[in-house]
Amino acid sequence: MEKRRIEILAPAGSYASFKAAINAGADAVYAGGPKFGARAYADNFTKEELIEAIKEAHIYGRKLYLTVNTLLKNNEISELPEYLSPLYEAGLDAVIVQDIGVLELVREYFPKMDIHASTQMTITGYRGAAFMEGQGISRVVPARELSLEEVRMIKEKTGLEIECFVHGALCYCYSGQCLLSSMIGGRSGNRGQCAQPCRLPYTVEGEKKYYLSPKDICTLDLIPELAEAGIDSFKIEGRMKKPEYVAAVTAMYRKYTDLYMQNGKKGYKVSSEDKRILMDLYNRGGFSAGYYRQHNGQNMIASDRPNHAGVPAVKVESQKGRLIKGKILTDLHAGDVLDISGSYTIGKDQKKGEAFSMVVQKQVYIKQGSTINRVRNESLITSIHKQYIGDSIRQKIDGKLTLEVGKPASLKLYCNESTYTAYSKEIVEQAQNRPMERERIVSQIEKLGNTPSVLKLWILRWMKRFFSRLKHLMIFAEKR
Repeated sequence: MEKRRIEILAPAGSYASFKAAINAGADAVYAGGPKFGARAYADNFTKEELIEAIKEAHIYGRKLYLTVNTLLKNNEISELPEYLSPLYEAGLDAVIVQDIGVLELVREYFPKMDIHASTQMTITGYRGAAFMEGQGISRVVPARELSLEEVRMIKEKTGLEIECFVHGALCYCYSGQCLLSSMIGGRSGNRGQCAQPCRLPYTVEGEKKYYLSPKDICTLDLIPELAEAGIDSFKIEGRMKKPEYVAAVTAMYRKYTDLYMQNGKKGYKVSSEDKRILMDLYNRGGFSAGYYRQHNGQNMIASDRPNHAGVPAVKVESQKGRLIKGKILTDLHAGDVLDISGSYTIGKDQKKGEAFSMVVQKQVYIKQGSTINRVRNESLITSIHKQYIGDSIRQKIDGKLTLEVGKPASLKLYCNESTYTAYSKEIVEQAQNRPMERERIVSQIEKLGNTPSVLKLWILRWMKRFFSRLKHLMIFAEKR
């Protein structure tokens, strides 16, 4: 019986985010093209970039899903077959749809295409899911307002794949079907142009706050429960986010999902440091677990601010004129940004517990005992960039190196379902001076350091204690 694997599904609002997601361990990526996507103001992909991304994803055994999740008008839907055709031919893995008309058209023109029902289809129970299954849907993204038990029932009573949001922004309106955006901002969220009225301040009984702005969800602690409910795909929100955010969040859910799948519930625990990293990346006054465990609650709303709140960085002890003194609450790094009027950039590394001082702008007063938050962790961003973001996608590769006297050396590489073999031009000869012992070979290979490819060395035949010295063995692994 094949071991179950839960898909980590990452957002890609740009090609850079796509590569970052793949490098961070995403099994699949969802992205929008130049038309018909619910994030019109993301960078989005050109048709050519989508085709390239599909091919690149498949090289590494990953998938790409296209968002076609807006409501289409009569004069638009006729453009859809021509829009999708080259992507379908390139091997597009699935389309995510909201519009019933889009569903019908995709099924007609592209019968072998997998179709995923967007959360904006508002599938709230197993009967609705079963109906969509009958219409050719292979996967549903249930309404985000469902409890874990309600999600579990959909899985148990249908043969559908279940995809659920596990991290990122929530919409105040049910399943993202916002009417406020059109009424207040003149732009429809259901047409991909959300004006985000939920992130605006409103005055209630004389108090001005962000009453409609939900906290982002974070479900790392719930991964065992989500998995046991039968969820097949853990979806991360964030097509408007930067590649560093996409990479770090993807890597975090990859890490803990794999941990649970390998070890089960026993000993499963999310480290406080990893939670802090996610808070440092982006949070709106903390996180919530969404609706999985509760129906509603004020604890789900970030009423004080609609954007990144950061993490506590400095405790203010005094202010004299423009000079503020305090104590550092967490390690600070050169380039970090503190959240005060006009922002303040740290000029040098400083340790937790040390005294802190800074000169603020005129007419800026910070109350004694209050906390100043850090809203950009430069060291964290730099680390994420070095690890996951670059010009090429990295892929783990297994290999066998065969050395046999009298024959060419061979290196066989295994990448996903493909096998590549390279041979040396010269014949392996017995060593004349210093034998190539196993320990020495391993030591030489380890000098490669943290390279994209990790080779597992297998010496198939040992000629007693001696091996040949290989001269001019040149191997090139083309990965793109």
